[in-house]
Amino acid sequence: MKTMLRYLKPFYGKMSVGLMIKIAGTLVELLLPYILSHILKTVVVSQDVTEIIKWGSLMILCAAAACVLNIIANRMAAKVSRNFSEKVRHDLFSHTLRLSAAQTDKFTIPSLESRITTDTYNLHSFIGMMQRMGVRAPILLIGGLAITLLMDAYLALVMIAVLPFIFVTVYFISKKGIPLYARVQNSVDRMIRVVREDTQGIRVIKALSKTEYEHRRYDEVNRELSRDERHAGTIMSAANPVMTLLMNAAITAVVALSASRVANHTSDPETVIAFMQYFTLISMAMMSVSRIFVMYTKSAASAKRIAEVIDAPEELNVCSEIDFPPVKSDALIEFDHVTFSYRGKHPNLENISFSLKKGESLGIIGATGSGKTTLIRLLLRFYDVGEGSVRINGRDIRTIPKDELYAMFGIALQHDFLYADTVLENINLGRGLSPAQIAKAAKIAQAEDFILAFPDGYTHMLSQKATNISGGQKQRLLISRAIAGNPQILVLDDSSSALDYKTDANLRRALKENLTDTTVVTVAQRVSSVKDSDLILVLDDGKIIGAGKHEELLESCLPYREISESQMGGAIVE
Repeated sequence: MKTMLRYLKPFYGKMSVGLMIKIAGTLVELLLPYILSHILKTVVVSQDVTEIIKWGSLMILCAAAACVLNIIANRMAAKVSRNFSEKVRHDLFSHTLRLSAAQTDKFTIPSLESRITTDTYNLHSFIGMMQRMGVRAPILLIGGLAITLLMDAYLALVMIAVLPFIFVTVYFISKKGIPLYARVQNSVDRMIRVVREDTQGIRVIKALSKTEYEHRRYDEVNRELSRDERHAGTIMSAANPVMTLLMNAAITAVVALSASRVANHTSDPETVIAFMQYFTLISMAMMSVSRIFVMYTKSAASAKRIAEVIDAPEELNVCSEIDFPPVKSDALIEFDHVTFSYRGKHPNLENISFSLKKGESLGIIGATGSGKTTLIRLLLRFYDVGEGSVRINGRDIRTIPKDELYAMFGIALQHDFLYADTVLENINLGRGLSPAQIAKAAKIAQAEDFILAFPDGYTHMLSQKATNISGGQKQRLLISRAIAGNPQILVLDDSSSALDYKTDANLRRALKENLTDTTVVTVAQRVSSVKDSDLILVLDDGKIIGAGKHEELLESCLPYREISESQMGGAIVE
C-alpha cells in the first residue's frame, strides 16, 4: 500500500476538506437520538406546543444538515477516488509500455491487462469507500459509545464488552483474505488469457469446428475462478454474520438489562429509546467496518499487483561507454560473437558474428525456431545479449539512448498491429508525417493501388485488427508504416509472407531503387525474398551454418541449396 499512499499524497488537501465536512455531517447525525431523548423526557411532558415545534424543527434541521453535508462529502470523495484511479491507471499503463520484453514475458499480457482494469477498479472502490464509510463508521462507533456512556454507563458497558470479540474476528478474517484475493486475481489473469486467445483466433476455431473444445477450455478456467472466488467469499462473508450475531447478542442483553433498570427506576424509557437508536447506529457502523475490511483485502491484493509493475526496476538502462567503449569501424551494423538465451540455459543464439555497411542489405533465412526473430530482437535491444556485443556505427547499442536508438529503425513484423482508424493514420502512427511522405511510402510498399481503389482512399476506415482487408494488404500497410519515417535501418521480419511472388519482387525492386542509403534487414522463409541481399545468413538452432551471397550459398551451404531448389527449382526468380 506504500506505493498507493504516494499516489494519494497530492489529494491530501481535498481529502482533508471532504473529511472535515463528513465529520461535521456525522456529528450532526449523532445529535438526533439525543434530541429525541430530550423531547421525550422534557418537552413532551411540558405539553408546550411552541417548545415541541422548536425542538422538532431543530431535529429536522439537523437531519437536513446531515444529509446535505454527507452528500457534499460523498461527491468530493467520488472525485478524489476518480482522479486517484485515473493517475494510477495512467502511470500503470506508462510503466507497462516501458517494461522490457523479459519483464513483459514474466508478467504476461493478460495479467497486465487485468492489473490495469480490475485491480485499479478495486483500488478506486476502496479509496471511495474509505472516505465515505471510513470516516463515518468510526465516528458513529466512538461517538455513539461516548454518548451512551454519559447517558447510562451500565448499559453502555455491555456493548463495549462485545467490541473486542468483533475486532479480533475482523482482524483474523481480513488477514487471511489478502492471499485469497491475490489468488482470485491470478485466476482472472488466466481467464483473460484464454479469452484473448479465443477472440484472436475465432476464425480458425470456427473453421476447424473447435468451438466446443474452446468452450470446455474456457469453462475450465471459469470454474477455477469461480472456485477461488467462492473460497475467498466464503471466508470473508463470515465476518458479517459473526458481527451481526455478536451485535444482536449485545442488544438483547441491553434490552433485558434496561427492562430491569426501568422497573427498578434506575433508568427511564426515554433513555432506553435513545439507547436503542444509538445501538442501531453503532451496529450499522460495525457493519460498515466489516465491509471496509473485506474491501481492504481485495484492494491490498490489487495494490500489491499494481506496485509490482510500477516499482519494477527499469531494465535495459543506458550503459556508460567506459563499460562498453566504441570501436572504429566502417560497418553500420555489427554482431560480435553474440550469444543469448531467454531462460539462461540452452542458448537461443550462439556465437553470431557478421557486419553490414550503410546501404547494404541483409537477408536472414532458416527453419522455424532457428533464431531469426531473436536476432532481430537483439538488434532492436528488446533484450540484452548474454555474451558479445551488438554495435551500430561502432557504438554498443547498450550505450545508445533508447529514443536515439529506436529513431534509427523502421520495422514491420509479420503479426504487427493495425488500429481501428484510417489508412492514413495507421501509416502515420502519430508521427506528424506529411501526406506526401505517406503517399511515397505506400507507393514503395506496393500499397498505393489498393488504397486508391477504396472510394475514400487514404481516409478509408479499417476495422479492429484490420479484418476488412486481406493479409497481403495488411502487410503492405505495415511496410508503408516502416518506410514512411525514412529510417536508417529498415527491418522486415517475415513481413512479406502473404505477398505473391510478383508483388514481393516489385517490393524488393522498389526498396532497392528508392532506399539507396537505407540498410535493409529482411527475415524470410522464402529464398526469393532474400536472394538479392548483399549478405545472407542461414540459421539453424541459433547458429550460423551459412553466410554469403545467394550464388555462394548455393555452392557452399547444402541446407540453403535444398531450400532454394524446393522453392524455385534452383531457378533465378525476379
